[in-house]
Amino acid sequence: MRRPPARAYAASAAALAALLTAPQTAHADSTNGTAAAATVIEKVPYAMDSSNQAAWWTPVATYKGRGQYTYFAFNEPGSTAATHRPAIARRDPDGAWSRLPLLNSDGQQAEFPDDNGHNQPSVARDGNGRLHVFASMHANSWRYYRTEAPGTDVTDHAAELPDQGVGITYPVVTTAPNGDLYLAARVGSGADQRPGKLYRWDNTAARWSTVATFAAAPNRSVYPDDITVDPAGRVHLLYEWAKAPATAFRHQLSYLRHDPATGTFTDSTGATITTPATPATSDVIQNLTTGEEWSTDNTYTGPAVQSAKLTLDGSTPKIAYRYRSANSNGNFHVHYAYPSNNNWTSKTVYAHGQTTAALGITWDAVESKRIYYITTTGTDRIFTTTQNTDGTWTSQPTTPGINADRIAVQQNTDGKDILYLPDTTHNTLYYTQR
Repeated sequence: MRRPPARAYAASAAALAALLTAPQTAHADSTNGTAAAATVIEKVPYAMDSSNQAAWWTPVATYKGRGQYTYFAFNEPGSTAATHRPAIARRDPDGAWSRLPLLNSDGQQAEFPDDNGHNQPSVARDGNGRLHVFASMHANSWRYYRTEAPGTDVTDHAAELPDQGVGITYPVVTTAPNGDLYLAARVGSGADQRPGKLYRWDNTAARWSTVATFAAAPNRSVYPDDITVDPAGRVHLLYEWAKAPATAFRHQLSYLRHDPATGTFTDSTGATITTPATPATSDVIQNLTTGEEWSTDNTYTGPAVQSAKLTLDGSTPKIAYRYRSANSNGNFHVHYAYPSNNNWTSKTVYAHGQTTAALGITWDAVESKRIYYITTTGTDRIFTTTQNTDGTWTSQPTTPGINADRIAVQQNTDGKDILYLPDTTHNTLYYTQR
Protein backbone atom coordinates (compact mmCIF):
# COMPACT_ATOMS: atom_id res chain seq x y z
CA MET A 1 0.00 0.00 0.00
CA ARG A 2 1.42 3.33 -1.02
CA ARG A 3 1.80 5.73 1.89
CA PRO A 4 2.17 9.41 1.12
CA PRO A 5 4.47 11.33 3.46
CA ALA A 6 2.89 13.24 6.31
CA ARG A 7 2.34 16.92 5.73
CA ALA A 8 3.31 18.16 9.15
CA TYR A 9 2.85 21.71 10.24
CA ALA A 10 4.86 21.33 13.42
CA ALA A 11 5.12 24.51 15.38
CA SER A 12 8.60 25.97 15.73
CA ALA A 13 10.12 26.49 19.16
CA ALA A 14 9.54 30.22 18.85
CA ALA A 15 5.93 29.73 17.83
CA LEU A 16 5.34 27.34 20.71
CA ALA A 17 6.86 29.80 23.13
CA ALA A 18 4.62 32.52 21.78
CA LEU A 19 1.57 30.31 22.24
CA LEU A 20 2.53 29.39 25.77
CA THR A 21 2.91 33.03 26.75
CA ALA A 22 0.09 34.43 24.61
CA PRO A 23 -2.22 36.97 26.27
CA GLN A 24 -5.62 35.69 27.31
CA THR A 25 -8.23 35.82 24.57
CA ALA A 26 -10.99 38.35 24.96
CA HIS A 27 -13.71 35.80 25.64
CA ALA A 28 -11.80 33.78 28.26
CA ASP A 29 -13.01 33.71 31.83
CA SER A 30 -9.65 34.28 33.50
CA THR A 31 -5.99 35.05 32.92
CA ASN A 32 -4.61 32.99 35.78
CA GLY A 33 -3.78 29.83 33.81
CA THR A 34 -2.24 28.69 30.57
CA ALA A 35 -3.48 26.01 28.19
CA ALA A 36 -0.94 23.69 26.61
CA ALA A 37 0.05 24.70 23.09
CA ALA A 38 -0.52 22.53 20.06
CA THR A 39 2.68 20.62 19.27
CA VAL A 40 1.82 19.02 15.92
CA ILE A 41 -0.72 20.06 13.31
CA GLU A 42 -0.99 18.01 10.13
CA LYS A 43 -3.24 18.25 7.13
CA VAL A 44 -4.54 14.74 6.42
CA PRO A 45 -3.40 14.09 2.83
CA TYR A 46 -6.77 12.95 1.47
CA ALA A 47 -9.73 14.96 0.18
CA MET A 48 -12.58 15.30 2.67
CA ASP A 49 -16.23 15.71 1.73
CA SER A 50 -18.12 18.67 3.18
CA SER A 51 -20.67 16.22 4.66
CA ASN A 52 -18.02 15.11 7.17
CA GLN A 53 -19.59 16.89 10.13
CA ALA A 54 -21.37 15.79 13.30
CA ALA A 55 -21.41 16.32 17.06
CA TRP A 56 -22.21 12.82 18.36
CA TRP A 57 -19.72 10.64 16.42
CA THR A 58 -16.61 8.77 17.60
CA PRO A 59 -14.42 9.05 14.48
CA VAL A 60 -11.03 8.58 16.20
CA ALA A 61 -9.28 5.42 17.40
CA THR A 62 -5.72 5.12 18.71
CA TYR A 63 -3.45 2.17 19.40
CA LYS A 64 0.00 1.79 21.02
CA GLY A 65 2.12 -0.84 19.26
CA ARG A 66 5.69 -0.11 18.24
CA GLY A 67 4.51 3.49 18.56
CA GLN A 68 1.25 5.42 18.49
CA TYR A 69 -1.15 4.71 15.63
CA THR A 70 -4.15 6.91 14.89
CA TYR A 71 -7.21 6.04 12.81
CA PHE A 72 -9.52 8.73 11.44
CA ALA A 73 -12.85 7.60 9.94
CA PHE A 74 -14.11 10.25 7.52
CA ASN A 75 -16.19 10.93 4.42
CA GLU A 76 -14.40 11.35 1.10
CA PRO A 77 -16.11 13.10 -1.85
CA GLY A 78 -18.52 10.85 -3.74
CA SER A 79 -19.24 10.59 -7.43
CA THR A 80 -21.62 13.56 -7.20
CA ALA A 81 -21.85 16.64 -4.98
CA ALA A 82 -24.64 15.00 -2.99
CA THR A 83 -22.76 11.78 -2.12
CA HIS A 84 -19.78 10.66 -0.07
CA ARG A 85 -17.51 7.62 0.30
CA PRO A 86 -16.41 6.56 3.81
CA ALA A 87 -12.77 5.69 4.44
CA ILE A 88 -10.14 5.45 7.18
CA ALA A 89 -6.99 7.56 7.24
CA ARG A 90 -4.29 5.79 9.25
CA ARG A 91 -1.31 7.62 10.73
CA ASP A 92 1.68 5.44 11.64
CA PRO A 93 4.18 6.21 14.42
CA ASP A 94 6.64 7.61 11.85
CA GLY A 95 4.02 10.13 10.69
CA ALA A 96 3.24 8.39 7.39
CA TRP A 97 -0.40 8.28 6.31
CA SER A 98 -2.26 5.51 4.46
CA ARG A 99 -5.82 5.28 3.22
CA LEU A 100 -8.24 2.39 3.78
CA PRO A 101 -11.50 2.68 1.80
CA LEU A 102 -14.65 0.93 2.99
CA LEU A 103 -15.46 -1.76 0.41
CA ASN A 104 -18.78 -3.35 -0.49
CA SER A 105 -19.07 -7.06 -1.30
CA ASP A 106 -18.40 -6.30 -4.98
CA GLY A 107 -15.04 -4.76 -4.11
CA GLN A 108 -16.15 -1.21 -4.91
CA GLN A 109 -15.83 1.60 -2.40
CA ALA A 110 -19.07 2.20 -0.52
CA GLU A 111 -20.97 5.36 -1.46
CA PHE A 112 -23.97 6.95 0.24
CA PRO A 113 -26.15 10.08 -0.01
CA ASP A 114 -25.07 13.06 2.09
CA ASP A 115 -27.07 13.73 5.24
CA ASN A 116 -25.18 16.25 7.33
CA GLY A 117 -25.23 15.54 11.04
CA HIS A 118 -26.32 11.94 10.56
CA ASN A 119 -24.35 10.03 7.93
CA GLN A 120 -20.94 10.23 9.54
CA PRO A 121 -18.64 7.34 10.55
CA SER A 122 -17.49 6.02 13.93
CA VAL A 123 -14.45 3.73 14.30
CA ALA A 124 -12.82 1.45 16.89
CA ARG A 125 -9.97 -1.06 16.96
CA ASP A 126 -10.51 -4.32 18.83
CA GLY A 127 -7.96 -6.31 20.83
CA ASN A 128 -6.95 -8.39 17.79
CA GLY A 129 -6.24 -5.33 15.68
CA ARG A 130 -9.41 -5.50 13.62
CA LEU A 131 -10.88 -2.14 12.63
CA HIS A 132 -14.64 -1.63 12.90
CA VAL A 133 -16.50 1.21 11.19
CA PHE A 134 -20.17 2.20 11.39
CA ALA A 135 -21.06 4.62 8.61
CA SER A 136 -23.85 6.60 6.98
CA MET A 137 -26.93 5.54 8.89
CA HIS A 138 -29.97 7.72 9.49
CA ALA A 139 -32.72 5.22 10.26
CA ASN A 140 -31.01 2.83 7.84
CA SER A 141 -30.19 -0.85 8.20
CA TRP A 142 -26.69 -1.57 9.47
CA ARG A 143 -23.82 -0.19 7.42
CA TYR A 144 -20.92 -1.87 9.16
CA TYR A 145 -17.44 -2.59 7.81
CA ARG A 146 -14.43 -4.25 9.40
CA THR A 147 -11.11 -5.90 8.69
CA GLU A 148 -10.60 -9.65 9.14
CA ALA A 149 -7.10 -9.05 10.53
CA PRO A 150 -4.62 -6.17 10.77
CA GLY A 151 -3.66 -4.94 7.32
CA THR A 152 -6.57 -6.49 5.43
CA ASP A 153 -9.31 -4.67 3.51
CA VAL A 154 -12.19 -2.99 5.33
CA THR A 155 -15.20 -4.91 4.01
CA ASP A 156 -18.95 -5.17 4.52
CA HIS A 157 -19.94 -7.24 7.57
CA ALA A 158 -23.40 -5.76 8.18
CA ALA A 159 -25.04 -9.19 8.29
CA GLU A 160 -23.20 -9.99 11.55
CA LEU A 161 -25.12 -7.46 13.67
CA PRO A 162 -28.28 -8.15 15.69
CA ASP A 163 -31.50 -6.25 14.85
CA GLN A 164 -31.32 -6.75 11.11
CA GLY A 165 -33.61 -4.57 9.01
CA VAL A 166 -34.15 -2.02 11.79
CA GLY A 167 -33.30 1.65 11.33
CA ILE A 168 -30.02 2.63 13.07
CA THR A 169 -28.86 6.18 13.86
CA TYR A 170 -26.02 7.80 15.87
CA PRO A 171 -23.68 4.83 16.41
CA VAL A 172 -20.93 5.57 18.96
CA VAL A 173 -18.31 2.89 19.67
CA THR A 174 -15.39 2.35 22.04
CA THR A 175 -12.79 -0.28 22.95
CA ALA A 176 -12.71 -1.93 26.38
CA PRO A 177 -9.42 -2.75 28.15
CA ASN A 178 -9.90 -6.47 27.35
CA GLY A 179 -10.22 -5.78 23.61
CA ASP A 180 -14.01 -6.05 23.40
CA LEU A 181 -16.02 -3.26 21.80
CA TYR A 182 -19.19 -1.56 23.02
CA LEU A 183 -21.57 0.19 20.67
CA ALA A 184 -24.52 2.45 21.52
CA ALA A 185 -27.05 3.59 18.93
CA ARG A 186 -30.59 4.81 18.51
CA VAL A 187 -32.61 1.94 17.13
CA GLY A 188 -35.87 2.13 15.20
CA SER A 189 -37.65 4.72 13.10
CA GLY A 190 -41.12 4.76 14.64
CA ALA A 191 -43.01 7.98 15.21
CA ASP A 192 -43.98 7.02 18.78
CA GLN A 193 -40.54 6.24 20.27
CA ARG A 194 -36.93 5.50 19.29
CA PRO A 195 -34.97 3.63 21.99
CA GLY A 196 -31.25 3.51 22.72
CA LYS A 197 -29.56 0.08 22.64
CA LEU A 198 -26.18 -1.20 23.79
CA TYR A 199 -24.25 -3.89 21.88
CA ARG A 200 -21.03 -5.80 22.61
CA TRP A 201 -18.36 -7.22 20.34
CA ASP A 202 -16.87 -10.29 22.04
CA ASN A 203 -13.30 -10.09 20.84
CA THR A 204 -12.49 -13.72 21.65
CA ALA A 205 -15.57 -15.14 19.94
CA ALA A 206 -15.51 -12.45 17.21
CA ARG A 207 -19.23 -11.81 17.32
CA TRP A 208 -21.76 -9.12 18.22
CA SER A 209 -24.61 -9.46 20.70
CA THR A 210 -27.23 -7.21 22.27
CA VAL A 211 -26.54 -6.16 25.85
CA ALA A 212 -29.77 -4.26 26.54
CA THR A 213 -32.16 -1.55 25.53
CA PHE A 214 -30.67 0.98 27.91
CA ALA A 215 -33.22 3.81 27.46
CA ALA A 216 -36.73 4.06 26.03
CA ALA A 217 -40.01 5.83 26.74
CA PRO A 218 -43.30 6.52 24.98
CA ASN A 219 -43.21 9.68 22.85
CA ARG A 220 -39.47 10.05 23.36
CA SER A 221 -36.36 9.48 21.25
CA VAL A 222 -32.88 8.71 22.58
CA TYR A 223 -29.81 10.56 21.24
CA PRO A 224 -26.53 8.80 22.16
CA ASP A 225 -23.70 11.28 22.76
CA ASP A 226 -20.72 9.26 23.93
CA ILE A 227 -19.50 5.96 25.34
CA THR A 228 -16.33 4.88 27.14
CA VAL A 229 -15.08 2.03 29.34
CA ASP A 230 -13.15 2.41 32.60
CA PRO A 231 -10.14 0.30 33.69
CA ALA A 232 -12.46 -2.10 35.54
CA GLY A 233 -14.42 -2.77 32.35
CA ARG A 234 -17.55 -0.81 33.26
CA VAL A 235 -19.29 0.94 30.38
CA HIS A 236 -20.24 4.62 30.75
CA LEU A 237 -23.01 6.05 28.56
CA LEU A 238 -24.06 9.63 27.85
CA TYR A 239 -27.32 10.42 26.04
CA GLU A 240 -30.07 13.01 25.55
CA TRP A 241 -33.85 12.79 25.30
CA ALA A 242 -36.09 14.39 22.70
CA LYS A 243 -39.75 14.41 21.84
CA ALA A 244 -40.42 11.66 19.29
CA PRO A 245 -39.84 11.18 16.51
CA ALA A 246 -36.88 13.58 16.17
CA THR A 247 -35.67 17.13 16.67
CA ALA A 248 -32.53 19.25 16.57
CA PHE A 249 -33.07 20.34 20.19
CA ARG A 250 -32.96 17.87 23.07
CA HIS A 251 -33.39 17.79 26.84
CA GLN A 252 -32.46 16.02 30.07
CA LEU A 253 -28.87 15.04 29.33
CA SER A 254 -28.44 11.71 31.13
CA TYR A 255 -25.78 9.28 32.34
CA LEU A 256 -25.80 5.51 32.81
CA ARG A 257 -23.16 2.94 33.82
CA HIS A 258 -23.17 -0.76 32.94
CA ASP A 259 -21.14 -3.42 34.74
CA PRO A 260 -20.66 -6.46 32.46
CA ALA A 261 -19.50 -8.55 35.43
CA THR A 262 -22.91 -8.30 37.12
CA GLY A 263 -25.12 -7.34 34.18
CA THR A 264 -26.45 -4.36 36.13
CA PHE A 265 -26.98 -0.72 35.19
CA THR A 266 -26.44 2.00 37.77
CA ASP A 267 -26.43 5.77 38.12
CA SER A 268 -23.43 7.88 39.13
CA THR A 269 -23.99 7.05 42.82
CA GLY A 270 -24.00 3.30 42.20
CA ALA A 271 -27.77 2.93 42.67
CA THR A 272 -29.36 0.34 40.38
CA ILE A 273 -31.41 1.61 37.46
CA THR A 274 -33.91 -0.69 35.82
CA THR A 275 -33.51 -0.65 32.06
CA PRO A 276 -34.75 0.67 29.83
CA ALA A 277 -34.33 3.92 31.73
CA THR A 278 -36.93 6.65 31.11
CA PRO A 279 -36.63 10.43 31.49
CA ALA A 280 -38.17 9.97 34.95
CA THR A 281 -35.69 7.26 36.05
CA SER A 282 -32.53 8.42 34.27
CA ASP A 283 -29.57 9.95 36.10
CA VAL A 284 -30.18 13.43 34.68
CA ILE A 285 -27.21 15.80 34.46
CA GLN A 286 -29.01 18.84 33.01
CA ASN A 287 -32.65 18.97 34.01
CA LEU A 288 -35.40 21.09 32.50
CA THR A 289 -35.24 24.81 33.30
CA THR A 290 -37.72 27.69 33.12
CA GLY A 291 -39.39 27.91 29.73
CA GLU A 292 -38.07 24.56 28.48
CA GLU A 293 -40.51 22.60 26.33
CA TRP A 294 -40.60 19.23 24.59
CA SER A 295 -40.99 20.17 20.94
CA THR A 296 -40.27 18.68 17.51
CA ASP A 297 -40.20 22.13 15.93
CA ASN A 298 -36.70 22.68 14.55
CA THR A 299 -37.23 26.43 14.87
CA TYR A 300 -37.76 26.08 18.64
CA THR A 301 -35.81 28.81 20.45
CA GLY A 302 -36.26 27.79 24.09
CA PRO A 303 -33.88 26.06 26.50
CA ALA A 304 -32.30 22.87 25.17
CA VAL A 305 -29.25 20.61 25.15
CA GLN A 306 -27.27 20.13 21.96
CA SER A 307 -24.16 17.93 22.02
CA ALA A 308 -22.21 16.48 24.95
CA LYS A 309 -19.03 14.48 25.53
CA LEU A 310 -17.68 12.26 28.30
CA THR A 311 -14.30 11.42 29.83
CA LEU A 312 -13.21 9.63 32.98
CA ASP A 313 -11.02 10.47 35.93
CA GLY A 314 -10.36 6.84 36.86
CA SER A 315 -13.95 5.63 36.98
CA THR A 316 -15.56 9.01 37.69
CA PRO A 317 -17.42 10.59 34.75
CA LYS A 318 -16.64 14.15 33.70
CA ILE A 319 -18.99 15.78 31.19
CA ALA A 320 -18.80 18.69 28.77
CA TYR A 321 -22.06 19.82 27.17
CA ARG A 322 -23.74 22.73 25.40
CA TYR A 323 -26.92 24.20 26.86
CA ARG A 324 -29.13 27.08 25.75
CA SER A 325 -30.98 28.59 28.70
CA ALA A 326 -33.80 31.12 28.80
CA ASN A 327 -31.33 33.95 29.50
CA SER A 328 -28.45 33.01 27.18
CA ASN A 329 -29.64 35.25 24.30
CA GLY A 330 -30.17 32.24 22.08
CA ASN A 331 -26.57 31.04 22.48
CA PHE A 332 -25.49 27.55 23.47
CA HIS A 333 -23.02 27.99 26.34
CA VAL A 334 -20.44 25.39 27.30
CA HIS A 335 -20.84 23.66 30.67
CA TYR A 336 -18.84 21.17 32.72
CA ALA A 337 -20.54 18.65 35.03
CA TYR A 338 -19.38 16.03 37.51
CA PRO A 339 -20.99 13.91 40.26
CA SER A 340 -20.85 15.44 43.73
CA ASN A 341 -22.74 14.67 46.95
CA ASN A 342 -25.05 12.15 45.27
CA ASN A 343 -25.99 14.67 42.59
CA TRP A 344 -24.50 16.46 39.60
CA THR A 345 -22.70 19.78 39.88
CA SER A 346 -22.59 21.94 36.76
CA LYS A 347 -20.32 24.91 36.05
CA THR A 348 -20.35 27.36 33.15
CA VAL A 349 -17.15 27.16 31.10
CA TYR A 350 -17.84 29.60 28.26
CA ALA A 351 -20.72 32.08 27.99
CA HIS A 352 -19.53 34.87 25.70
CA GLY A 353 -21.12 33.96 22.36
CA GLN A 354 -22.47 31.25 20.14
CA THR A 355 -20.74 27.89 19.84
CA THR A 356 -20.83 25.13 17.26
CA ALA A 357 -22.44 21.75 17.94
CA ALA A 358 -19.11 20.05 18.63
CA LEU A 359 -17.18 19.42 21.85
CA GLY A 360 -14.31 17.44 23.30
CA ILE A 361 -13.16 16.65 26.83
CA THR A 362 -10.15 14.78 28.21
CA TRP A 363 -8.63 14.31 31.64
CA ASP A 364 -5.00 15.22 32.33
CA ALA A 365 -3.08 14.38 35.49
CA VAL A 366 -1.77 17.95 35.79
CA GLU A 367 -4.41 20.17 34.19
CA SER A 368 -7.34 17.87 35.15
CA LYS A 369 -10.21 18.52 32.72
CA ARG A 370 -9.44 19.93 29.29
CA ILE A 371 -12.53 21.02 27.37
CA TYR A 372 -12.48 21.81 23.67
CA TYR A 373 -15.13 23.94 21.97
CA ILE A 374 -15.63 25.95 18.78
CA THR A 375 -17.06 29.45 18.43
CA THR A 376 -19.00 30.56 15.36
CA THR A 377 -17.09 33.83 14.89
CA GLY A 378 -13.59 35.18 15.37
CA THR A 379 -10.14 34.90 13.84
CA ASP A 380 -9.38 31.79 15.93
CA ARG A 381 -12.41 29.68 16.74
CA ILE A 382 -11.12 26.41 18.22
CA PHE A 383 -10.37 26.77 21.93
CA THR A 384 -9.06 24.71 24.81
CA THR A 385 -10.15 25.67 28.30
CA THR A 386 -8.80 24.56 31.65
CA GLN A 387 -9.84 25.42 35.19
CA ASN A 388 -7.65 27.50 37.48
CA THR A 389 -7.12 26.82 41.17
CA ASP A 390 -9.55 29.64 42.03
CA GLY A 391 -12.32 27.94 40.04
CA THR A 392 -12.20 30.29 37.05
CA TRP A 393 -11.54 29.09 33.51
CA THR A 394 -8.83 29.99 31.02
CA SER A 395 -9.33 29.54 27.28
CA GLN A 396 -6.71 29.78 24.58
CA PRO A 397 -6.69 29.07 20.83
CA THR A 398 -5.99 25.39 20.23
CA THR A 399 -4.75 25.58 16.63
CA PRO A 400 -4.07 29.20 15.67
CA GLY A 401 -4.64 29.73 11.97
CA ILE A 402 -6.71 26.54 11.56
CA ASN A 403 -10.43 27.23 11.71
CA ALA A 404 -12.17 23.89 11.61
CA ASP A 405 -15.90 23.86 12.36
CA ARG A 406 -16.20 20.43 13.97
CA ILE A 407 -14.08 18.53 16.47
CA ALA A 408 -13.58 15.10 18.00
CA VAL A 409 -10.94 14.32 20.62
CA GLN A 410 -9.41 11.13 22.01
CA GLN A 411 -6.52 10.82 24.44
CA ASN A 412 -3.97 8.15 23.53
CA THR A 413 -2.12 5.93 26.00
CA ASP A 414 0.82 8.37 26.07
CA GLY A 415 -1.51 11.02 27.50
CA LYS A 416 -1.57 13.06 24.28
CA ASP A 417 -4.84 14.54 23.10
CA ILE A 418 -5.48 13.63 19.46
CA LEU A 419 -7.77 16.15 17.79
CA TYR A 420 -9.82 15.42 14.67
CA LEU A 421 -10.62 18.76 13.02
CA PRO A 422 -12.78 18.95 9.88
CA ASP A 423 -12.79 22.24 7.95
CA THR A 424 -15.92 21.79 5.86
CA THR A 425 -15.46 25.14 4.08
CA HIS A 426 -12.21 23.96 2.50
CA ASN A 427 -12.95 20.19 2.50
CA THR A 428 -9.90 19.56 4.66
CA LEU A 429 -9.31 17.32 7.68
CA TYR A 430 -6.59 18.16 10.22
CA TYR A 431 -4.78 15.98 12.74
CA THR A 432 -3.48 17.66 15.90
CA GLN A 433 -1.48 16.13 18.75
CA ARG A 434 -1.11 18.20 21.90
